[in-house]
Amino acid sequence: MPIPEEVTGDEIDKDVRQELQSLPKTLAEDVARNLVMVARLLDEDPEAAYGYSRVALRLASRVAAVREAAGFAAYANQKYSEALAEFRAARRMTGSVELWPVMADCERGLGRPEKALDMAGAPEVHKLDKASQVEMRLVAAGARRDMGQLDAAIVTLQSPELASNSVQPWTARLRYAYADALLAAGREQEAREWFAKAVESDRDGSTDASDRLAELDGVEFVDALDEHEHEHEEDGGAARPTDEAGHEGETRDGKED
Repeated sequence: MPIPEEVTGDEIDKDVRQELQSLPKTLAEDVARNLVMVARLLDEDPEAAYGYSRVALRLASRVAAVREAAGFAAYANQKYSEALAEFRAARRMTGSVELWPVMADCERGLGRPEKALDMAGAPEVHKLDKASQVEMRLVAAGARRDMGQLDAAIVTLQSPELASNSVQPWTARLRYAYADALLAAGREQEAREWFAKAVESDRDGSTDASDRLAELDGVEFVDALDEHEHEHEEDGGAARPTDEAGHEGETRDGKED
């Protein structure tokens, strides 16, 4: 797969670069460049990211960072069985438990919420850092919802992290999940309060809490293009005058006639 010339491979994390030192220099550079592409495209074009991850995997399947990247690319494409296999391989290579929450979420994706709950109660969870423990809580609550246990999902999310007034990287998502569970349980007023709290803490727009809050408040969003087309139909479909460049109703200085 083509890689832009400006991508050198030096952009990768230093820990990953250190892992790649076990490879011949040219090979390490090729793998690094593919891993950079995976990271860049994972959110905006997961299918392309998956393609680059497969190239990296073909070149260096014995490198834990490569197996992890391949796992996240498969996960982003909802290839949960494949993702789980890659995460397990990476964990065997490193002995780390940091992938435990996403592995549990793969179990959910495979239709095994009971297995995800078993993992949420495993000793490995106590070895996770705070962010990963919160992620594990989110996965466990999702598993409860998968099983139709809404009240249990709500209780699972009730935690010191949820009650805290300090804003952490996980705060918006935790509040959002709690609000969504409350709404699913028919507790609309409480849900509205927590969607509002999610909006307050969502500094990078990682959730659509503002849209959900607006929906609860009865705000309707109208597409400007659709509105224009509706007005056009009401006036009998008369065409608006265009200038030489085809711009409707505008003079050269950008003002409407």
